[in-house]
Amino acid sequence: MSIDALPMLSEQSPGITVSRRSPLAVLPALVRDPLQALPPEVYRDPLVYSRVASRERIFLLDPALIQDALVRNADSLSKGEDVRRALGPALGQGLLTADGAHWRWQRQSVAPAFRHEKLVGLLPAMIAAAERTRDRWLAAEPGATVRIGHEMMRTTFDIIVETMMSGPGGIDVVRVERGITDYLKPTGWIFALSILNAPDWIPYPGRSRARAATSYLRSAIIGMIAERRSRGEAREDLVALLLAAADPETGRTMTDEEIADNLLTFITAGHETTALGLAWTFLLLAHHPEHEARVLSEIDAVTGDGPVRPEHILELTYTRQVFSEAMRLYPPAPIITRTATRAFPLGGFMVPEGAVIVVPIHAVHHHAAIWEQPERFDPDRFAPEQAKGRHRYAYMPFGAGPRICIGSAFAQMEALAILAVMLKATRLRPKGGSMPAPIMKVTLRPRTDAEMLVEPRS
Repeated sequence: MSIDALPMLSEQSPGITVSRRSPLAVLPALVRDPLQALPPEVYRDPLVYSRVASRERIFLLDPALIQDALVRNADSLSKGEDVRRALGPALGQGLLTADGAHWRWQRQSVAPAFRHEKLVGLLPAMIAAAERTRDRWLAAEPGATVRIGHEMMRTTFDIIVETMMSGPGGIDVVRVERGITDYLKPTGWIFALSILNAPDWIPYPGRSRARAATSYLRSAIIGMIAERRSRGEAREDLVALLLAAADPETGRTMTDEEIADNLLTFITAGHETTALGLAWTFLLLAHHPEHEARVLSEIDAVTGDGPVRPEHILELTYTRQVFSEAMRLYPPAPIITRTATRAFPLGGFMVPEGAVIVVPIHAVHHHAAIWEQPERFDPDRFAPEQAKGRHRYAYMPFGAGPRICIGSAFAQMEALAILAVMLKATRLRPKGGSMPAPIMKVTLRPRTDAEMLVEPRS
């Protein structure tokens, strides 16, 4: 059968699971927690079709179909309206939100900052930031608790601004962190209004606070960029790369607004996702002492009696497996969406132009056909032999295809450095009796403010 003869994917397509959830159920769920708005079939079937408010959504769970869509047909997909409305006001047209040629030249511009040798050179700063958090914890009164999500946000933000911006300058770190939370909190309303094709000006709860947060974040970053331009200092950081970046086709350089778009992308997406991956890792280890003991044993074997050093990080094999398994169970970016800019073939059908492709990473990572006992915490899934036989697109904590997160290696290196420093010196115990439930606010956060008891490790 030729491509032109392929039938269009629709709710009449044979062999396709059709979600029959009513819009009256989907839209309120989107507002509360977009993860709960997913059709339940996505946790057991390979492809699910849904239509809500005349918008077609095609949920892909089969790793081969995901590869087909996000890799082989990447040029037929754009970020789409959902992403533009949810993230555009804060991130503008940076790497996470841009499309086409504008995305490509920005990606080329920042790529040198994420080469392996450059990242290895950042390890001392990552370790130093973790040590500052460790020392703050150890200086607390006996029986003190920490809000693990907040603490990891603070630590990863410290690393981002130090390594990517050569320090925070005049940026109020606490206010930036609060601003990111304020901005992400009402995004469920944005997703629901986007599905309904409602105009951007429609008010919703939390809108004014989110807009104030956006205004502060952008003004703080643009002020820093203007100061860097005026001083003309020679530094080796991401800001310097962006200031010097030029489009290879036109020769034009980035405006202050475009540099701000990309810095805000790395500050918000870069530190938030790693921090959440770490928070879930600490919580899981506290609830699974047998795996915690293996991690502690590995850290001791690698570091000995001395402090954690940069050369130790890449030797922490089992610790890396633990972090990978935590991001399988709780992927910080739990859903990818794309919009078809033209029809393209997929799995024996044609995806129609305008359809929204949804890759619910949380569902892929918990899918019964892909993972044995998917709800079980088992870091050995990521031992080399087991990982070797798994489809590349069965595990996607950093996305997939050409738009895979450019900072994935940075995030993993940073996470291992923080885990090694913190676990070598402290023990964390859950204050509650069970793991907190997740909730999606663009990223996957603990639903409650997860507190943990801290004690020195003897």
